[in-house]
Parts: sequence; structure tokens; C-alpha cells
Amino acid sequence: MASYLDTYYTRTLRTVEPRAALTGSLQADVCVVGAGMAGITTALELLRRGRSVILLEAQRVSWGASGRNGGVVSPGYSTSFERIAQRVGVEDAKSIYRMSIEGVDIVADNIRQVGIEEAHPVPGVLRVSRHENTVDMQAQQAWLANEFQYDVRFKTHEEIREWLVSDKYRHALYNERGFHFHPLNYARALVAEVERLGGQVFEDSEVLSLDCSSAVKRLKTSRGTVAARDVVFTCGGYTGNVVPQLARSYLPISTYMLVTEPAPDLIGTAIRTRASVGDSRRASDYYRLVDDGERILWGGMITTRKSEPDRLAELLRRRMVDTYPQLSALKVDLSWSGRMSYARHLMPLIGRLHTGVWYCMGFGGHGMNTTAVGGRLIAQGITNETDRYRLFAPFGLEWNGGPAGTAAVQLTYWYYQLMDFMRERAA
Repeated sequence: MASYLDTYYTRTLRTVEPRAALTGSLQADVCVVGAGMAGITTALELLRRGRSVILLEAQRVSWGASGRNGGVVSPGYSTSFERIAQRVGVEDAKSIYRMSIEGVDIVADNIRQVGIEEAHPVPGVLRVSRHENTVDMQAQQAWLANEFQYDVRFKTHEEIREWLVSDKYRHALYNERGFHFHPLNYARALVAEVERLGGQVFEDSEVLSLDCSSAVKRLKTSRGTVAARDVVFTCGGYTGNVVPQLARSYLPISTYMLVTEPAPDLIGTAIRTRASVGDSRRASDYYRLVDDGERILWGGMITTRKSEPDRLAELLRRRMVDTYPQLSALKVDLSWSGRMSYARHLMPLIGRLHTGVWYCMGFGGHGMNTTAVGGRLIAQGITNETDRYRLFAPFGLEWNGGPAGTAAVQLTYWYYQLMDFMRERAA
């Protein structure tokens, strides 16, 4: 497997200039810890509301999952609406789902307003089913239209086969408002906008300690300190032990991606749409064409290990060929992994730990929309604009279960794979 820093996105990155590490003593209204999508958006939303912001990153901007993901922006969360409603009630669940739609619009608006052409947004998100699921999909289509005025199109087996030449797919929902893009170019362009608005961004600046003994919080790195009335932790799967309660509240999950060699004619025998594709299995695959259709970017599989052998790239390629046998000769050019963070309840961790200390993390594989709205909610909370962030309080910072919790996640994933397999065989 390639170096952790070597991904399709780093190879096609528009700007690569590093930022200095924090030195000396600085102060700001708010210090945001973690320059992934959630941290960058939080900083931007705060600056737009007139707050001064310092953004600290232990590695490089969007070095983690934010800059190495599938790049798909669509509504929803990693758990179902029904499970959300079980915890918060139907009406609050509807409000929470509307926020996921708002998150999609935030990303689209940022691309448009900031002029991030290098994000290369491409409209269209397909959710395909590998078993007979017509009734449920059409019910989902009607529910989205009636409850949220959000229109998606149901596509029959014959219609979907015009786009995806595979015997695996039965039908799909097509979302024209969703899109896919280059997440790392987007993130770095937003950081440039943060700096243009007066925010200060520092890389190689891991926070080593936090002093909350007074109204002004003090954060220490190896070479500097920051004083701020509010601190926001947005570290995701790389959250350290500076705030133990946050470290114990998520499970680090690794996912895998590959990009193929350029072969537009061969790829065109299988995939004939520029929309992104994700299947409805719990243990799903997701993929899209990149480089104007010359390559496939394909993702899937999760493990709870921090690293995996090179054979995982071949296992992921086999999943692609299982879906499209005509691509058996297509070679992998590059593969990589990324670490996401999941809470046990599968919902984002958004809220206030105590006065002046906030968190926005744990987006569980659905972060392109939820990081955006999460950053806005925290900014609104800090500026007393709204307290919408409180809608996520019922999910809370549940203990991750330690090693047993990690093992349970892996076993659950294997169980989902088995159930997906059995359901397809029965279809």
C-alpha cells in the first residue's frame, strides 16, 4: 500500500504550500483544534460572524479522513431516520435530517461563493440496490418529497442498466442535488478563505495540554500557547487524550480506497454516468469516475485496525470486478486508507462539554455534509445566535466500550457482510 500521504487527492492537489507551526503566545476569541472539514468550517463560520480564530492542526490541513474520502456530498447520517426518531422523537428527528440537507447546501454555497473551481463538483448521486427493494425505495422517494420537499428520482432496472452495466443492480434512487468533488482541494481553498478573513492557521502544532481553570482557556503546543475564551475540538479519528471524555467517546475505523489506471474505453463498457454510486448494503461499496472518466475511484471495506497489509487493495479490486466482470483487466494505480471516527450510536458528536469547551466530531463516514452543518451549529452556539446544537445532546458522549467495543464493531461489520450476501442470494 502507498504511503499514508500518497493518495489520488494529494497527487492532484492544486496547492501544496505548508503553513508554519505555532510559536510564541497568541490569543483569539476562539481556538479550533483540528483542521479537517469540521474545524475549517467552524473557523470560517466564526470568522463570518466577527470572531477572531486560531486554527491548530497536528499534521497538515485535512491530512486525515477529510482529505482522503469518497468525496460525495449528500443528505443523511450513518444511521437511519427511524433510529434517530427512537432517541429524540419524530419532530426533532425531522429537524436533524433537515440539517443534513442544509449541510449539502453549505458545501455547494461555499464552492460557489468562494469560487473553488479546483473542487471540480459533479452533480448526481446514485443509491443503487443489489436486491429487490422497489417498495422501500419508492416509499423513501415519497417521504423525502413530502416531508422535506427534497426530490429524488426512482430508476428502474432497465434505466439503471443504461448507466451501470452490471447484473448486480436492480434499481436506484437518483439525487440530482447531491454531488461529488475533490475534498482536499475544497478544504485547502476554505483554509485560504479563513486566512483571507483574518484567521490564523498553524500546522505541525499538536495540542499537548488544555488549562480550563479560568474563563480564558490556555492551550499548549510544543512551541507555543494560545489563550481563548472558547475552544472547539474537531479532531475526529485522531483525537488525543487532552480531553479524555472525547477520546473515550468514539471508535477509530479504517476504510480503504483505490484509483485505477487510466482506461476510459474499458471503463466505459461498465460505467456510463458521471454520477457517484453507492449501494444500499450496510457493508457498501462507493465509487465514481474521476479525471473526466479516465479512472475509477472506488472505496469500501472497514476494519478496526490501524494498518492493514497490501492485500486489502487486491480485495477491494475484487469487489469492483465482482460488480463489473468486464473490468477484470483493469489495474490499480494507487490505494490508500483513512481513519474515520464513529460513535456507538452512529450519530455526530456535536455540542458543548462545559463552559467554553465545544466539540464537533464523529461523523462516521457521512462527513461531507455533517461536518459543514456541524461547524455552523457550533459557531451559532458560541455567538449565541441559536442553540440548534442542543438537538444532538440526546446522543451524547457515550463510552466507546474500550477494546471490547472495537472488537464488537468488527464483528458487527462481518455480520452485515454476511446478511448482505444472504439477502442477495435470496433475491
